[in-house]
Amino acid sequence: MSFMTLLGIWVAALLTFMIFSFLYKDNPIFKVGEAIFLGISLGYGWCIYYWNNIFPQAIKPLFYPGDGERNYLVIIPIILGIFILLRVVPKLAWLSRYSFALYIGGFAGIAVPTEIAGRFLPQVVSTMNPFGPTIPDAIAQIILLIGVFCTIVFFFFSLEHKGAVGTIGRVGVVFIMVAFGAGFGYTVMARVSLLIGRFQFLLRDWIGGTMMGGG
Repeated sequence: MSFMTLLGIWVAALLTFMIFSFLYKDNPIFKVGEAIFLGISLGYGWCIYYWNNIFPQAIKPLFYPGDGERNYLVIIPIILGIFILLRVVPKLAWLSRYSFALYIGGFAGIAVPTEIAGRFLPQVVSTMNPFGPTIPDAIAQIILLIGVFCTIVFFFFSLEHKGAVGTIGRVGVVFIMVAFGAGFGYTVMARVSLLIGRFQFLLRDWIGGTMMGGG
């Protein structure tokens, strides 16, 4: 194992323990580790964004066209991007409204049809699928229909939620809570996976690779 690899493992282990120190209490060591993590993440993310987006889409077509002609049309989005940055200047902050208006309007014009075709319509089709072919599939389809109907009724505010409407709405709340619980459980599982990854690094790479002479 090279010296730089060994040094990297020890630095990563040290930073991991600095973050884990928050389990005891909020302390200066954790704040230093948090600042290092955020700073490195911001710098790395900015470099990735620059070389994958800004340089090939804005700078290269204008200053380094290669064998092709310069694309002066990129000046327009560059100016609009500068307008957004001018929000920090109080006297010129109003210019950012034009950029945000074009950005939000264009994004909505692209996203709305995409969401309808990619999410809404497939869910409608799945809800209207015929029952079967097996009994478990039919039961799942019936539960799906009941959940969709009750959830829609819960969000139907034109009628007072009393009597049958209130009962159906409360059933819809149960389905909503189940969906939220499943989403929360998925998030927790993802975080637990990250924690397991850190423990594997400490046990396998740090202790096993450096202290026990492995690797």
